[in-house]
Amino acid sequence: MSNKAILIIGVLLVLLTIGFASFLFRPGSDTVEMPKQIDPMAEPTSIVMYKNEGCECCTKWAAHMEAEGFSVKEVAVPNLNDIKQENGISYNLSSCHTAKVGGYIVEGHVPVADVQRLLEEQPEAIGLTVPGMPIGSPGMEVPGREADHYDVLLIHKDGSTSVYSSY
Repeated sequence: MSNKAILIIGVLLVLLTIGFASFLFRPGSDTVEMPKQIDPMAEPTSIVMYKNEGCECCTKWAAHMEAEGFSVKEVAVPNLNDIKQENGISYNLSSCHTAKVGGYIVEGHVPVADVQRLLEEQPEAIGLTVPGMPIGSPGMEVPGREADHYDVLLIHKDGSTSVYSSY
């Protein structure tokens, strides 16, 4: 290989290194940002959903979650209120099913986007709830019926709540 070819290869390697470094080290940042890699072989996030035997709206909610890449295990229990009480869900915050995901409780017909946001942000909280069973929430769709307005509430560790999102 000639000296000219070696010089050209060397210059190209230096330029590539500088370009990659400028991609990783962004101005105004003290940290290195690695590009996010999507692993097609990654396991889906698991959800365990406790429900009453035969509740179809719960199964429909599970289908919404599975359509967005979650893995949902449905568990029919004889006394759902015990599960709710054990996990800090008071009567006024309850719905027809109680799910556990990523260390949080997801009570009722919470939209997928809110569960994804919860898992991404990881707030100090018990979890999320959509109290009751509002028409139009995931799993509670009724053809020909306008959706109800409803709030998704963040349940804080002390049992208080704040609005997480509104629909």
